[in-house]
Amino acid sequence: MRRLGLSFLVVVFAAAAGAPFLAPHASDAKFSELLYAPPTLPHVVDDAGAWHAPFIYQWRLADRLEQRFEQDRSTRVPLVWLRGGRLTQSSDDVRAPFLLVGADGSGRDVFARLLFGARTSLGLALVAALGATLLGGLVGGAAGYIGGIVDEALMRLTDFVLVLPAIYVVLALRSVLPLVLSSGIVFVMLAAIFAVVGAPFVARGVRAIVRSERQLEYAVAARSLGAGHARLLVRHLLPAASGYVVVQLTVLVPAFIVAEATLSYVGLGFQDPIASWGAMLQEASNTRALTDFRWLLSPAAAIFLVVLGLNLVLQQSGVNPVTISSDEPLGRLRPDSHSF
Repeated sequence: MRRLGLSFLVVVFAAAAGAPFLAPHASDAKFSELLYAPPTLPHVVDDAGAWHAPFIYQWRLADRLEQRFEQDRSTRVPLVWLRGGRLTQSSDDVRAPFLLVGADGSGRDVFARLLFGARTSLGLALVAALGATLLGGLVGGAAGYIGGIVDEALMRLTDFVLVLPAIYVVLALRSVLPLVLSSGIVFVMLAAIFAVVGAPFVARGVRAIVRSERQLEYAVAARSLGAGHARLLVRHLLPAASGYVVVQLTVLVPAFIVAEATLSYVGLGFQDPIASWGAMLQEASNTRALTDFRWLLSPAAAIFLVVLGLNLVLQQSGVNPVTISSDEPLGRLRPDSHSF
Protein backbone atom coordinates (compact mmCIF):
# COMPACT_ATOMS: atom_id res chain seq x y z
CA MET A 1 0.00 0.00 0.00
CA ARG A 2 2.92 2.32 0.64
CA ARG A 3 4.03 1.91 -2.97
CA LEU A 4 0.49 2.68 -4.10
CA GLY A 5 0.49 5.86 -2.03
CA LEU A 6 3.90 6.87 -3.40
CA SER A 7 2.70 6.24 -6.95
CA PHE A 8 -0.29 8.55 -6.39
CA LEU A 9 1.99 11.31 -5.11
CA VAL A 10 4.57 10.87 -7.87
CA VAL A 11 1.91 11.07 -10.59
CA VAL A 12 0.25 14.17 -9.12
CA PHE A 13 3.46 16.09 -8.40
CA ALA A 14 4.99 15.12 -11.77
CA ALA A 15 1.84 16.31 -13.54
CA ALA A 16 1.99 19.62 -11.67
CA ALA A 17 5.68 20.09 -12.48
CA GLY A 18 5.14 19.28 -16.16
CA ALA A 19 1.94 21.28 -16.60
CA PRO A 20 3.26 23.62 -19.36
CA PHE A 21 4.38 20.56 -21.35
CA LEU A 22 1.49 18.19 -20.62
CA ALA A 23 -1.42 20.65 -20.96
CA PRO A 24 -2.67 21.03 -24.56
CA HIS A 25 -3.69 24.65 -23.87
CA ALA A 26 -3.05 27.52 -21.50
CA SER A 27 -5.20 27.48 -18.36
CA ASP A 28 -7.08 30.64 -19.45
CA ALA A 29 -7.57 29.74 -23.14
CA LYS A 30 -11.27 29.90 -24.03
CA PHE A 31 -13.33 28.17 -26.71
CA SER A 32 -16.58 30.12 -26.81
CA GLU A 33 -18.49 27.52 -28.85
CA LEU A 34 -17.62 24.66 -26.49
CA LEU A 35 -19.09 25.70 -23.15
CA TYR A 36 -19.40 22.55 -20.99
CA ALA A 37 -18.17 20.39 -23.87
CA PRO A 38 -17.71 16.73 -22.83
CA PRO A 39 -14.28 15.07 -22.68
CA THR A 40 -12.63 14.59 -26.07
CA LEU A 41 -11.26 11.06 -26.07
CA PRO A 42 -8.61 10.06 -28.63
CA HIS A 43 -9.27 7.23 -31.07
CA VAL A 44 -7.08 4.94 -33.16
CA VAL A 45 -9.86 3.07 -35.02
CA ASP A 46 -12.48 4.85 -37.14
CA ASP A 47 -16.10 3.78 -37.72
CA ALA A 48 -15.06 1.67 -40.71
CA GLY A 49 -12.66 -0.35 -38.56
CA ALA A 50 -9.49 1.13 -40.09
CA TRP A 51 -6.51 1.90 -37.88
CA HIS A 52 -4.94 5.36 -37.79
CA ALA A 53 -2.57 7.43 -35.75
CA PRO A 54 -4.34 8.92 -32.66
CA PHE A 55 -7.11 11.30 -33.70
CA ILE A 56 -10.24 12.94 -32.29
CA TYR A 57 -13.67 13.91 -33.58
CA GLN A 58 -15.00 17.46 -33.48
CA TRP A 59 -17.81 18.35 -31.09
CA ARG A 60 -20.85 20.16 -32.47
CA LEU A 61 -23.48 21.85 -30.32
CA ALA A 62 -26.76 19.96 -30.85
CA ASP A 63 -28.92 21.73 -28.25
CA ARG A 64 -27.83 25.08 -26.83
CA LEU A 65 -30.49 25.09 -24.10
CA GLU A 66 -29.38 21.73 -22.69
CA GLN A 67 -25.72 22.25 -23.66
CA ARG A 68 -25.83 18.91 -25.45
CA PHE A 69 -23.05 18.07 -27.90
CA GLU A 70 -22.71 15.50 -30.66
CA GLN A 71 -19.59 14.26 -32.39
CA ASP A 72 -19.02 14.94 -36.07
CA ARG A 73 -17.71 11.50 -37.02
CA SER A 74 -17.43 12.30 -40.71
CA THR A 75 -13.99 13.92 -40.33
CA ARG A 76 -10.97 12.75 -38.38
CA VAL A 77 -8.86 15.43 -36.67
CA PRO A 78 -5.33 14.07 -36.13
CA LEU A 79 -3.36 14.82 -32.99
CA VAL A 80 0.07 16.38 -33.42
CA TRP A 81 2.91 15.69 -31.04
CA LEU A 82 5.75 17.74 -29.56
CA ARG A 83 4.77 20.99 -31.21
CA GLY A 84 5.01 24.42 -29.62
CA GLY A 85 6.51 23.04 -26.41
CA ARG A 86 3.50 20.81 -25.69
CA LEU A 87 3.19 17.04 -25.65
CA THR A 88 0.14 16.84 -27.89
CA GLN A 89 -2.45 19.10 -29.49
CA SER A 90 -5.21 18.95 -32.04
CA SER A 91 -4.15 19.66 -35.60
CA ASP A 92 -7.19 22.00 -35.80
CA ASP A 93 -7.00 23.67 -32.40
CA VAL A 94 -9.54 26.37 -33.30
CA ARG A 95 -12.53 24.28 -34.39
CA ALA A 96 -11.68 20.95 -32.71
CA PRO A 97 -9.46 21.47 -29.65
CA PHE A 98 -8.25 18.48 -27.68
CA LEU A 99 -10.24 18.67 -24.42
CA LEU A 100 -9.21 15.49 -22.63
CA VAL A 101 -11.33 16.20 -19.51
CA GLY A 102 -13.91 18.43 -21.17
CA ALA A 103 -14.52 22.17 -20.88
CA ASP A 104 -15.93 24.36 -18.11
CA GLY A 105 -18.62 27.03 -18.23
CA SER A 106 -16.22 29.50 -19.87
CA GLY A 107 -15.06 27.04 -22.52
CA ARG A 108 -11.68 26.48 -20.87
CA ASP A 109 -9.78 23.19 -20.92
CA VAL A 110 -10.49 21.44 -17.60
CA PHE A 111 -7.43 19.21 -17.97
CA ALA A 112 -5.13 22.21 -18.43
CA ARG A 113 -6.69 23.99 -15.45
CA LEU A 114 -6.40 20.82 -13.38
CA LEU A 115 -2.65 20.64 -14.07
CA PHE A 116 -1.97 24.34 -13.50
CA GLY A 117 -4.31 24.31 -10.51
CA ALA A 118 -2.17 21.56 -8.99
CA ARG A 119 0.77 23.97 -9.10
CA THR A 120 -1.23 26.58 -7.22
CA SER A 121 -2.84 24.33 -4.61
CA LEU A 122 0.14 22.04 -3.98
CA GLY A 123 2.59 24.94 -4.02
CA LEU A 124 0.55 26.84 -1.46
CA ALA A 125 0.19 23.76 0.76
CA LEU A 126 3.92 23.02 0.66
CA VAL A 127 4.98 26.61 1.36
CA ALA A 128 2.45 26.93 4.20
CA ALA A 129 3.51 23.59 5.71
CA LEU A 130 7.18 24.58 5.58
CA GLY A 131 6.33 27.91 7.19
CA ALA A 132 4.30 26.19 9.92
CA THR A 133 7.11 23.74 10.71
CA LEU A 134 9.72 26.51 10.74
CA LEU A 135 7.65 28.81 12.95
CA GLY A 136 6.50 25.98 15.18
CA GLY A 137 10.03 24.61 15.47
CA LEU A 138 11.44 27.96 16.52
CA VAL A 139 8.64 28.63 19.03
CA GLY A 140 8.75 25.12 20.48
CA GLY A 141 12.55 25.08 20.58
CA ALA A 142 12.72 28.42 22.38
CA ALA A 143 10.03 27.38 24.87
CA GLY A 144 11.67 24.05 25.64
CA TYR A 145 15.19 25.44 25.93
CA ILE A 146 14.54 28.65 27.87
CA GLY A 147 11.76 27.36 30.12
CA GLY A 148 10.28 29.44 32.88
CA ILE A 149 7.95 32.30 32.08
CA VAL A 150 8.89 32.25 28.38
CA ASP A 151 7.90 28.60 28.15
CA GLU A 152 4.64 29.26 29.98
CA ALA A 153 3.72 32.26 27.81
CA LEU A 154 4.50 30.54 24.49
CA MET A 155 2.63 27.36 25.44
CA ARG A 156 -0.44 29.26 26.56
CA LEU A 157 -0.38 31.11 23.24
CA THR A 158 -0.26 27.83 21.32
CA ASP A 159 -3.05 26.46 23.52
CA PHE A 160 -5.19 29.45 22.62
CA VAL A 161 -4.72 28.79 18.89
CA LEU A 162 -5.25 25.04 19.27
CA VAL A 163 -8.61 25.32 21.02
CA LEU A 164 -10.00 27.46 18.21
CA PRO A 165 -11.70 25.71 15.26
CA ALA A 166 -8.94 26.19 12.69
CA ILE A 167 -11.01 26.43 9.53
CA TYR A 168 -13.27 29.10 11.05
CA VAL A 169 -10.22 31.06 12.19
CA VAL A 170 -8.82 30.94 8.67
CA LEU A 171 -12.16 32.02 7.20
CA ALA A 172 -12.43 34.89 9.66
CA LEU A 173 -8.88 36.11 9.04
CA ARG A 174 -9.34 35.99 5.28
CA SER A 175 -12.77 37.64 5.34
CA VAL A 176 -11.49 40.80 7.08
CA LEU A 177 -9.04 41.41 4.22
CA PRO A 178 -9.98 42.93 0.84
CA LEU A 179 -11.77 40.49 -1.44
CA VAL A 180 -10.04 41.62 -4.63
CA LEU A 181 -6.30 40.98 -4.42
CA SER A 182 -3.65 39.93 -6.91
CA SER A 183 -2.84 36.24 -7.09
CA GLY A 184 0.64 36.78 -5.65
CA ILE A 185 -0.72 38.62 -2.62
CA VAL A 186 -3.39 35.97 -2.10
CA PHE A 187 -0.73 33.24 -2.23
CA VAL A 188 1.51 34.95 0.36
CA MET A 189 -1.42 35.91 2.56
CA LEU A 190 -2.94 32.42 2.63
CA ALA A 191 0.47 30.83 3.21
CA ALA A 192 1.04 33.15 6.18
CA ILE A 193 -2.40 32.47 7.68
CA PHE A 194 -2.03 28.70 7.26
CA ALA A 195 1.47 28.78 8.77
CA VAL A 196 0.29 30.65 11.87
CA VAL A 197 -2.67 28.30 12.36
CA GLY A 198 -0.57 25.16 11.81
CA ALA A 199 2.51 26.16 13.84
CA PRO A 200 1.12 25.22 17.30
CA PHE A 201 0.80 21.56 16.27
CA VAL A 202 4.54 21.51 15.62
CA ALA A 203 5.54 23.78 18.51
CA ARG A 204 4.13 21.59 21.27
CA GLY A 205 5.94 18.47 20.12
CA VAL A 206 9.24 20.22 19.49
CA ARG A 207 9.04 21.91 22.90
CA ALA A 208 8.62 18.57 24.68
CA ILE A 209 11.49 16.96 22.76
CA VAL A 210 13.89 19.86 23.36
CA ARG A 211 12.90 19.99 27.03
CA SER A 212 13.79 16.32 27.40
CA GLU A 213 16.93 16.33 25.24
CA ARG A 214 18.60 19.29 26.95
CA GLN A 215 19.12 17.16 30.09
CA LEU A 216 20.93 14.36 28.26
CA GLU A 217 24.68 13.85 28.41
CA TYR A 218 25.52 15.02 24.90
CA ALA A 219 23.77 18.36 25.48
CA VAL A 220 25.46 18.82 28.86
CA ALA A 221 28.82 17.97 27.30
CA ALA A 222 28.34 20.45 24.46
CA ARG A 223 27.42 23.15 26.95
CA SER A 224 30.45 22.40 29.12
CA LEU A 225 32.72 22.64 26.06
CA GLY A 226 31.60 26.20 25.48
CA ALA A 227 28.75 25.83 22.98
CA GLY A 228 26.59 28.94 23.00
CA HIS A 229 22.86 28.87 23.49
CA ALA A 230 22.07 29.35 19.78
CA ARG A 231 24.56 26.69 18.69
CA LEU A 232 23.36 24.21 21.29
CA LEU A 233 19.74 24.71 20.28
CA VAL A 234 20.18 24.77 16.49
CA ARG A 235 23.01 22.24 16.05
CA HIS A 236 22.17 19.73 18.78
CA LEU A 237 18.67 19.94 20.24
CA LEU A 238 16.43 20.84 17.28
CA PRO A 239 17.85 18.04 15.06
CA ALA A 240 16.59 15.57 17.69
CA ALA A 241 13.06 16.66 16.77
CA SER A 242 13.55 16.23 13.02
CA GLY A 243 11.60 12.96 12.83
CA TYR A 244 8.60 14.50 14.55
CA VAL A 245 8.80 17.62 12.38
CA VAL A 246 8.84 15.53 9.18
CA VAL A 247 5.71 13.67 10.28
CA GLN A 248 3.91 16.91 11.08
CA LEU A 249 5.01 18.41 7.76
CA THR A 250 3.50 15.44 5.91
CA VAL A 251 0.25 15.76 7.86
CA LEU A 252 -0.08 19.51 7.36
CA VAL A 253 0.23 19.36 3.55
CA PRO A 254 -3.13 17.61 2.91
CA ALA A 255 -4.77 19.71 5.62
CA PHE A 256 -3.70 22.89 3.82
CA ILE A 257 -4.80 21.53 0.44
CA VAL A 258 -8.30 21.02 1.84
CA ALA A 259 -8.17 24.44 3.54
CA GLU A 260 -7.29 26.19 0.26
CA ALA A 261 -10.08 24.32 -1.49
CA THR A 262 -12.52 25.40 1.22
CA LEU A 263 -11.52 29.07 0.99
CA SER A 264 -11.70 29.12 -2.79
CA TYR A 265 -15.00 27.24 -2.66
CA VAL A 266 -16.59 30.01 -0.60
CA GLY A 267 -15.02 32.71 -2.76
CA LEU A 268 -12.25 33.83 -0.39
CA GLY A 269 -9.33 32.14 -2.12
CA PHE A 270 -7.88 32.53 -5.60
CA GLN A 271 -10.09 34.42 -8.00
CA ASP A 272 -10.83 33.74 -11.66
CA PRO A 273 -8.97 33.29 -13.99
CA ILE A 274 -6.29 31.85 -11.66
CA ALA A 275 -6.57 28.07 -11.70
CA SER A 276 -6.68 26.27 -8.35
CA TRP A 277 -8.49 23.13 -7.32
CA GLY A 278 -10.66 25.04 -4.89
CA ALA A 279 -11.62 27.68 -7.44
CA MET A 280 -12.55 24.95 -9.92
CA LEU A 281 -14.77 23.25 -7.35
CA GLN A 282 -16.38 26.59 -6.54
CA GLU A 283 -17.35 26.96 -10.20
CA ALA A 284 -18.59 23.36 -10.33
CA SER A 285 -20.90 24.03 -7.38
CA ASN A 286 -22.82 26.54 -9.50
CA THR A 287 -23.60 24.03 -12.25
CA ARG A 288 -25.26 20.66 -12.72
CA ALA A 289 -21.92 18.96 -12.11
CA LEU A 290 -23.31 15.92 -10.30
CA THR A 291 -25.81 15.10 -13.02
CA ASP A 292 -24.65 16.49 -16.36
CA PHE A 293 -21.06 17.81 -16.11
CA ARG A 294 -19.28 15.29 -13.92
CA TRP A 295 -15.86 16.13 -15.37
CA LEU A 296 -16.00 19.43 -13.46
CA LEU A 297 -15.55 17.42 -10.25
CA SER A 298 -12.09 16.19 -11.31
CA PRO A 299 -10.32 18.51 -8.78
CA ALA A 300 -12.12 16.65 -5.97
CA ALA A 301 -10.67 13.39 -7.29
CA ALA A 302 -7.20 14.95 -7.42
CA ILE A 303 -7.47 16.17 -3.81
CA PHE A 304 -8.64 12.71 -2.77
CA LEU A 305 -5.64 11.05 -4.44
CA VAL A 306 -3.13 13.38 -2.77
CA VAL A 307 -4.65 12.98 0.70
CA LEU A 308 -4.99 9.21 0.26
CA GLY A 309 -1.41 8.91 -0.99
CA LEU A 310 0.02 10.84 1.95
CA ASN A 311 -2.02 8.81 4.43
CA LEU A 312 -0.93 5.51 2.87
CA VAL A 313 2.73 6.56 2.99
CA LEU A 314 2.45 7.58 6.66
CA GLN A 315 0.56 4.49 7.78
CA GLN A 316 2.71 1.99 5.92
CA SER A 317 5.86 3.66 7.25
CA GLY A 318 4.72 2.72 10.73
CA VAL A 319 4.58 6.37 11.80
CA ASN A 320 1.44 7.82 13.34
CA PRO A 321 0.93 11.57 13.48
CA VAL A 322 1.04 12.57 17.14
CA THR A 323 1.02 15.62 19.28
CA ILE A 324 2.87 15.93 22.55
CA SER A 325 1.31 17.75 25.46
CA SER A 326 3.43 20.57 26.79
CA ASP A 327 2.89 19.29 30.31
CA GLU A 328 3.50 15.58 29.72
CA PRO A 329 6.71 13.51 29.64
CA LEU A 330 8.15 12.83 26.20
CA GLY A 331 7.14 9.18 26.25
CA ARG A 332 3.42 9.85 26.65
CA LEU A 333 2.15 10.46 23.18
CA ARG A 334 -1.44 10.80 22.15
CA PRO A 335 -2.83 10.59 18.59
CA ASP A 336 -4.25 13.70 17.07
CA SER A 337 -5.42 14.97 13.73
CA HIS A 338 -5.25 18.36 12.12
CA SER A 339 -8.74 19.43 11.09
CA PHE A 340 -8.70 22.46 8.78
